[in-house]
Amino acid sequence: MKVLIYGAGGVGGFIGSFLEKTDFDISYVVRNRRFEFLKSNGLILKSNIENLEKKNLKLFKKINKGESFDIIIVTVKLYDFDEVFNEIIDKVKGDFIILPMQNGIYAEEKISETLGLDNTYGAVAQISAHVDSNQTVQHIGKLATFFVGNYGTKESHTLKFFCEKVQEKNLSIIFKQNIKEKIWEKFIFLSAYSGITTMTQKTIGEIYNNSELKNKFNDAMKETFNLSRKFGVDFKRDPIEFWNDKIKKMPAEMTSSMYYDFLENKKLELDWLSGSIVELGKRKGINCETHTEIVKKIKLR
Repeated sequence: MKVLIYGAGGVGGFIGSFLEKTDFDISYVVRNRRFEFLKSNGLILKSNIENLEKKNLKLFKKINKGESFDIIIVTVKLYDFDEVFNEIIDKVKGDFIILPMQNGIYAEEKISETLGLDNTYGAVAQISAHVDSNQTVQHIGKLATFFVGNYGTKESHTLKFFCEKVQEKNLSIIFKQNIKEKIWEKFIFLSAYSGITTMTQKTIGEIYNNSELKNKFNDAMKETFNLSRKFGVDFKRDPIEFWNDKIKKMPAEMTSSMYYDFLENKKLELDWLSGSIVELGKRKGINCETHTEIVKKIKLR
């Protein structure tokens, strides 16, 4: 099986480190400083699950025209997704499965519009990992679970086989029948979390200790939840209650990566998170005033 990992940052580097333990043919598309480091030093992962190092990687700065892969794992930021997706469509031949590890629903909806529902697959990453100043992938905590599945009704034996094999190597990529539920469940929290923490410049603890901000956080989650219903998503449990229970157990000092990007004047995923909720809400006839406020206030700063 041929697997391409597009982007070898925190998530891509973590997944790649474990995939290198399999018999699969693993390739990476990386650029700039990351490419040079991986070429010279290999992939280095520090994790509570397992510390791994792998040299002599198959590295590319771009996909070669006419290349073929069974699985393509895309881990770039949302604002780079369109360019990467277009490159895949233009250059990769034959049948392939794209697993988009981006937050939100933008990537899956984009793939579906181009390739059709039955050729679209969803993915959810539950992990905190980043590349440190020494170019080492640092996995924070013990959570490292990935969910994948068919976006449409077509079954994929290739994807199920892939999941079974990587689990044998301690990589928790789980095939899920109702992947849309998992994607939207995460999106309901993440859109509120990224938006409210960045807009208020506060931690989750500070937000939940302020009744007005807590209510605004829940209003943001409810707007995304209401939007999910328009997409025909059914939940086995109430996602708002689920996340409020989870938030009680989160470290009070926790805040979003988008807020850190905001502080460092980096490009934000705002348009693909709260921004996409506002735009989709307009199309579906849902008023998303909290996410509209988030977008306006963050863009004014």
